[in-house]
Amino acid sequence: MELDYKAIGKRIKIARIKADLTQEKLSEMVGVSPTHLSNIETGTTRVSLNAIVNIANALKITSDDLLCDSVIKAKVQLEQDIALVLEDCDEYEIRVIRDIAAATKETLRRDAHLRKQTDAY
Repeated sequence: MELDYKAIGKRIKIARIKADLTQEKLSEMVGVSPTHLSNIETGTTRVSLNAIVNIANALKITSDDLLCDSVIKAKVQLEQDIALVLEDCDEYEIRVIRDIAAATKETLRRDAHLRKQTDAY
């Protein structure tokens, strides 16, 4: 599996905004130029492991928070992402999302044999 640099960049941007930091401030904390951080956030440049660790530390998050779209075993982080999606939903929206999730899960499990067939190719 190849790293999804756009997804990593998007997660960095979201975490930076939640931490109420500008690109300039975060780039200063991490030791990269604001232009390089901008390129990392847009996914137009490959981010080094060292930079990922420095960014995660500066934002007080884990590297898993940034890499979960590229890691197969990321259940905990993805569950947290779902919780964040639901955080500002009203009761009606949560019911609809629950119904959609249940129907999707049922279809995925019912058609699991199709996944096995496509994985064989």
